[in-house]
Amino acid sequence: MSSDKRYVLITGCSSGIGYHCAKRLKEDDIFEPVVTARKERDIERLISEGFITVKMDMSDSDSIQNGFKEVLRLTKGRLYALFNNAGYGQPGAVEDLCREAIKEQFETNVFGAIELGNLALKVFREQGYGKIIQNSSILGFVAFKQRGAYNASKFALEGFSDTLRVELKGSGIFVSLIEPGPIKSNFRKNAYKQFLKYIEIQKSPHYKEYKKALQRFKSDENDPFTLDSEAVYEVFKKILISKYPKDRYRVTVPTKLFWYLKRILPVRAMDFIISRM
Repeated sequence: MSSDKRYVLITGCSSGIGYHCAKRLKEDDIFEPVVTARKERDIERLISEGFITVKMDMSDSDSIQNGFKEVLRLTKGRLYALFNNAGYGQPGAVEDLCREAIKEQFETNVFGAIELGNLALKVFREQGYGKIIQNSSILGFVAFKQRGAYNASKFALEGFSDTLRVELKGSGIFVSLIEPGPIKSNFRKNAYKQFLKYIEIQKSPHYKEYKKALQRFKSDENDPFTLDSEAVYEVFKKILISKYPKDRYRVTVPTKLFWYLKRILPVRAMDFIISRM
């Protein structure tokens, strides 16, 4: 590996946004992606495709610590950027969420992202430059029903990121949030598994809504505003090559629309719109 390469660490690359961004980054040959995944079969596949690959489970502190040491070994202690992409959605009404489901959601989406970001910061501080890119969501600023755990995790990630950005002002290290709306991926499939794992449908006062939700989980149909992962990659690449990246990048029409509506509408009006969705 050449010492002049600019390495970009991307988490959650088994499929979806992470995999697509890593693949496109490798094709463009401007930056060298270093990718992570949890499962051994995904690690083997990514290695076979020519990626610099590290096994890392974002819900496990030891895995993050050991994985990052391996990243530093492979990159000779250098890192240009970190893309905290790994995450999943835990569906279910707030009153149906047990403590373990919420904890599990935050371990991956928040605690793991912050822990890894802090490790990367040590490298960035020594270098005097670096970029932390957080993959958030439209649900990082708008709370949709039956998405309480995921909403809260993304709200928390945005809070940490905003604080970090202010704390790092003038350091040469930048923090940017990508806020996608509907993107084609395995997100719905993975959310369905989590839904069945923790939600007792028959006992819930939301039983009728859950029955409808189950049909959507099983459907291959996408929202008419759903975009391919390329839409996220275009923004991701823009952040990487920008000298002064912005704090937020909103992807898809729904995300941009709801950002605007939240700024101009009173809370009750927003609640009405969301409740009818």
